[in-house]
Amino acid sequence: MVSLMCTLHTHRDDVNCCVFSGSLLATCSADKTICVFCAGDFSEMPFSPLSGHGYGVHCCCFSPCGRYLASCSTDATTLLWDMETGEIEAVLEHPGRSPVRVCAFSPDSSYLMSGGSDGSTALWDFTSRTLHKSGSVSDTSIVACSFTPCSQLFITGSSYGDLRLWDLDMNHLHAEKNAHDLGVSCCQFAPQMKKDADGCVQFRLASCGQDSLLKIWIVSRVSSADVKMQLAHTLTAQSAPVLSCAYSADGQMLVSGSVDKTVTVYQANEGILLYTLNQHDRYVTACAFSPTGPIIATGSMDKSVNIWRVEDGASAHGKSPDESASVSSNEGSRFRAHSRLMVSQWSEEDVLSWLREEGLEAVMDAFRSNNMDGEELLSLTKETLSSDLHIESLGVRSKVMKKIEELKMSSVCNGTPDEYLCPITREIMRDPVIAADGYSYEREAIESWINTKNRTSPMTNLPLQTTLLTPNRTLKMAICRWTTNQ
Repeated sequence: MVSLMCTLHTHRDDVNCCVFSGSLLATCSADKTICVFCAGDFSEMPFSPLSGHGYGVHCCCFSPCGRYLASCSTDATTLLWDMETGEIEAVLEHPGRSPVRVCAFSPDSSYLMSGGSDGSTALWDFTSRTLHKSGSVSDTSIVACSFTPCSQLFITGSSYGDLRLWDLDMNHLHAEKNAHDLGVSCCQFAPQMKKDADGCVQFRLASCGQDSLLKIWIVSRVSSADVKMQLAHTLTAQSAPVLSCAYSADGQMLVSGSVDKTVTVYQANEGILLYTLNQHDRYVTACAFSPTGPIIATGSMDKSVNIWRVEDGASAHGKSPDESASVSSNEGSRFRAHSRLMVSQWSEEDVLSWLREEGLEAVMDAFRSNNMDGEELLSLTKETLSSDLHIESLGVRSKVMKKIEELKMSSVCNGTPDEYLCPITREIMRDPVIAADGYSYEREAIESWINTKNRTSPMTNLPLQTTLLTPNRTLKMAICRWTTNQ
């Protein structure tokens, strides 16, 4: 039996990843934030949300001890967060300044791996926070990665469809070509490994992809240079691309999420379908098992994270979750518009009125003395709240930043046409321009992207044939008419 425990509504855009430590749950989103919850009662931590990335956050992962959280983003960085304070502990810039799609810690905490949209792979020495080795695969994006339980090997999955095994010196040991037609979405090693009398070590690997399949592989390492992969099971319970997969801590169960909006739970060794869960309204993009109990977290493009409990005795095939289960909901606060102006057009009095409505009276004097208007409000960070406004309490700074992020995303929640939002910043465009890929962007955002991202398209990851930007006057007029009528 599987029951829905609660639903978390803290993100304002697609949820891209969710991951557990022993005591915490972290989720990251296209809204540029990472939210952190207590894994006991799923209350949000005082320092959450974490706001340090300039663009959407694709992936996050905990260090094995749970003290640190790594997150990676389109902004070409992997950030390390201290989970005791919520502060940034280190910034790792990806080689070549490519957008970072995925990151993973080695089980022994020695290394952190990150993969880029240009096919590059960076292996970081976690102790020194320095680059250990780097490599690349041409004409593809690295979208998945996982370390073996022994921490001596890691695997990468690409948008081209290959799975590739590497050692810690970035020697390429094995390539499983076309493991998933149209591209790999996710891959993860089971936590356990086996060793036979001849010294051959075996690992189990789950992978999923755009071919709507979830596959289980046996990876055998006969010697340091001799590695083989054999397909054990092909699972076909989902009818659309499978975007995520994860093993339970004991390796006995496997969960996956799909574009068909379903979550499937399998008995991992034999690939037997146990449950199909149907509570999400859009694509299921992320899933994770808790390491301390039979709890599953699933994230979706519907902006929610569902928390499920897997009860003992799960043996029936293909059952749906318990219909009588009690479902609670953490709706999260929504921005209550007090002005019909865009936030960037707010006066100082508008800002003060907003602070009062959101219960932030404690910081009103600091904002008043600094003459903060709407444009300055949107540019605030945790650091400037401390250094410029002298707000010392971390909890208060986190609360203010959470409300500001809600402001930035409120246009999405309040029905702003998607074509009025810049694909990079997800904010209403003021000076839209058309790039060589045919998409419209905020001029400042795409110029910054071109200057730092090797002239690739933010939407397709393909090279831009020219850096010429053409003003989109028709779109600008449409946005002006729409904002005037709001």
